[in-house]
Amino acid sequence: MADNTLSRPPKTTHNFRRAAILFAGGPAPAANAVISAAATSFLRNGIEVVGIKHGYSSLVEFGPKRPLVEGVDYVNVDHKMLGRTRNSQGIMIGTARANPGKMVSHPSHLSDPERCAPLKAVYEGLRSIGVDLLVSIGGDDTLKTANKFKMFQERLPLDAHRIPIVHLPKTIDNDYRGIDFTFGYFTAVDFLAREVRNLLADAEANRSYFLAESMGRSAGWLAYGVAIAGEASLVISVEDIVGSYETTEEKVDPGTGEKTTRKVMNMQEVIPRIVATMTTREREGKEYGVIVIAEGLAEFLPSSYLEGVDRDEHGHINITAINLHDIFAGLISKEYERQTGRQRKVNALQLGYEARCAKPHAFDVMLGSQLGVGAYRALVEEQLDGVMVSASGQLQLEYVPFEDLVDPETLVTVVRYIEPDSDFQRLTRFLETYVDRGEEPR
Repeated sequence: MADNTLSRPPKTTHNFRRAAILFAGGPAPAANAVISAAATSFLRNGIEVVGIKHGYSSLVEFGPKRPLVEGVDYVNVDHKMLGRTRNSQGIMIGTARANPGKMVSHPSHLSDPERCAPLKAVYEGLRSIGVDLLVSIGGDDTLKTANKFKMFQERLPLDAHRIPIVHLPKTIDNDYRGIDFTFGYFTAVDFLAREVRNLLADAEANRSYFLAESMGRSAGWLAYGVAIAGEASLVISVEDIVGSYETTEEKVDPGTGEKTTRKVMNMQEVIPRIVATMTTREREGKEYGVIVIAEGLAEFLPSSYLEGVDRDEHGHINITAINLHDIFAGLISKEYERQTGRQRKVNALQLGYEARCAKPHAFDVMLGSQLGVGAYRALVEEQLDGVMVSASGQLQLEYVPFEDLVDPETLVTVVRYIEPDSDFQRLTRFLETYVDRGEEPR
């Protein structure tokens, strides 16, 4: 048998002419590694590549009076453009949060021309520039859009041209089902952990406390990772709002009179638990510390804190309008004074945005590159449609069908939380300040 270890991969016979790469949602380190590796794979195998600029924002506006313009709405990608880009920062084709599937929340909606109009515009826009393969890169909302786009095409006339689509999972929150770790997660953790360690040095010098709000809307992977690597005193995320730390709140719709019940934080338990960490550290001779909380806790604030707060296209609370870190810092200071009779300021700040375009670490470049190559291999070598590219173990490629990731009725994805009592969660509890059960609020 011939030794092919140093040979180029064999070419695959195909009839594809042009692939499009699209990035949507928030940035993540190693985004350009994904884009560059994917584009290079297609180009080296005789397939032209276009980069759709700024997500779906131009595609949803496509029509007879709004054609796609090269250089404005998309760019033709060549090898020269890709030179030395895998380790670069930012997103070479830009991003945006336009959501062409926002009016489709059930399979039956795909039969409604008005609800499907944005998806139709995306399809026709891509076909207008000769695209016959689509690589979607983004978070869970972008995965939902990719699935709806595939389902929309399944309802086209039999002789209509289909555009196979694969999705590459992106989020520094790392809350994706179907993959162990998402590209950019470890870079973001390291970047933010360095900030927490700087805050710890500042806190120790001044005998003070910092309350750091970490990104992580739906799950606590980022907050936990930052706390572990940053040596924080305590971390609290959405997975921790259980037992005595949760309660319920009833709300009555003023129009219909319908009653709904939502889970909220029991602030009378959560805040004293944070103060218990502070007083425990004082008895240990440590008059300083950094507490990390995940931004997703905002979703569990009692309604009195959420009055007037709007939601985005995907139905999420506008977290930036809440200032969760300021709310918590004020409550902690008051509770500390109540318990001890002494005043202590808690300095509040938000962490996250500065990590989204940080220079990527080697692991994220490697993972991102493999996912990019996986997009080519899924679409061309495996002739797949409607799969998410994943990697496990020694970056072994896997292809997960959309149907395994998206609820068939609601068309929404399922968040991957940190499992209760998992070794990852227990690692954090081993490393942070121990609080005796008698010190915890009851």
